[in-house]
Amino acid sequence: MSDPALLSIIQARKLPARELIQACRARIDQWQSRTNAFLGFEEGPVTGVPLAHKDVFCRAGRVSSGGSKILRDGVQSDTSAALARLDAAGFADLGRLNMSEFAYGTTGHNEHFGDCCNPWNPDYIAGGSSSGSGAAVAARIVFGSLGTDTGGSVRLPAAACGVTGLKTTWGRVSRHGVMPLSPSLDTIGPIARSAEDCALLLQAIAGFDPRDPVSSRVPAPDYPIKKHDRVRIAISSAWIERHTDPEVGTAVLAAAKLLASTGARLTEVEAPDFDTLSAHCLVVMQSEASAQHLRWMRERPGDYSSAVRARLELGYAIPATVYLEVLRARGLWLDHFCNQTLGGADLYLLPGIAVRLPTREQTGSNGGPDVPRRVQEVTRLARWVNYLGVPALVVPCGFDSRGLPLSLQLVGRPFSEPALLASGHAFQQESGWHKRVPAHGPARNGESTWAS
Repeated sequence: MSDPALLSIIQARKLPARELIQACRARIDQWQSRTNAFLGFEEGPVTGVPLAHKDVFCRAGRVSSGGSKILRDGVQSDTSAALARLDAAGFADLGRLNMSEFAYGTTGHNEHFGDCCNPWNPDYIAGGSSSGSGAAVAARIVFGSLGTDTGGSVRLPAAACGVTGLKTTWGRVSRHGVMPLSPSLDTIGPIARSAEDCALLLQAIAGFDPRDPVSSRVPAPDYPIKKHDRVRIAISSAWIERHTDPEVGTAVLAAAKLLASTGARLTEVEAPDFDTLSAHCLVVMQSEASAQHLRWMRERPGDYSSAVRARLELGYAIPATVYLEVLRARGLWLDHFCNQTLGGADLYLLPGIAVRLPTREQTGSNGGPDVPRRVQEVTRLARWVNYLGVPALVVPCGFDSRGLPLSLQLVGRPFSEPALLASGHAFQQESGWHKRVPAHGPARNGESTWAS
């Protein structure tokens, strides 16, 4: 189950689906107690490549809980557009994956269903909010998964778990039948073993849908990987050296050099104002998330975890004038990124996460007064992308001294997914980091091991 190109193999009908699904079920039995990645195994027709998805995607006749107590028994009457398109493409759905409550968290903690744990070492965060998606793909339980990304929720689990995650352009994939968090920011994207596998999943789900009011009419191209000669990649090396953990910075700068060896042309640019853009994203997210939950916050506040309830309460204190001004400025910031940061480049390169992963204890309810700072460090290089609405790809680029994954992030202009996937694929063909698989069993001396 460690071959990253198995989606391609299955589409060529070289392996029987029943055999693969049985293998995935065996992996669930082996890994569930270590990762807590699944909320429900609900095998459908025994056909196609086995996938499982974050529990925000509605499927008719099935519970979709959003990782919450409020909806833990909520049977849905409709199937999300993304799942319906995967069904039509012949993929199998093995069930529902764990997540941060109502997709409003970045670490994988969940008070109602138990935390989702990092398969490399369960003491550490799996990233959020699509935590089960990252953990299940990393543990090779399934071949791919769909997540949602509002402030990094596809990319952070991919980065934390050592797999590949694609945040799509806002409006590229229909959100019909997906539980909303912040409609001005919400996107859907695949998490898989490789950029090539992400491309195959995106091919199935991308395209216009009149049921999503922001669904883009820009035609969806063919996504299977195509070589992009002499791609131009912007990087802010001095910022990386000054503002990231030394192990992170060393791995990312080495990855940039490896990309250059594949034919990419690197150019140095001034770093975007990550912190201002992230703060703008947070204003939008908090305002819209609090509005989404207004009725339940009035009627059932005690059914939220204390952490999520506190985040929602913060949103009610944001003035409408501030929210509207931040939305108004969004286009100006996007123009600056596209015309200045990417003025002479196609993609922008930076880490997926700027720091080494914290533990679940350090970021949980007993983590003390440093929890907000630690969470902010994890999300610092993620939220700004959502504010701009542009696509981004995270791929593994090494491991730190504790045996935990390190990651590279590529960001592009709107609808530049083909260039992102091609560059990610070129890097993975040379590096091979995405082929590493966590070994099952308790970590030794606080460290993680892997199996080929």
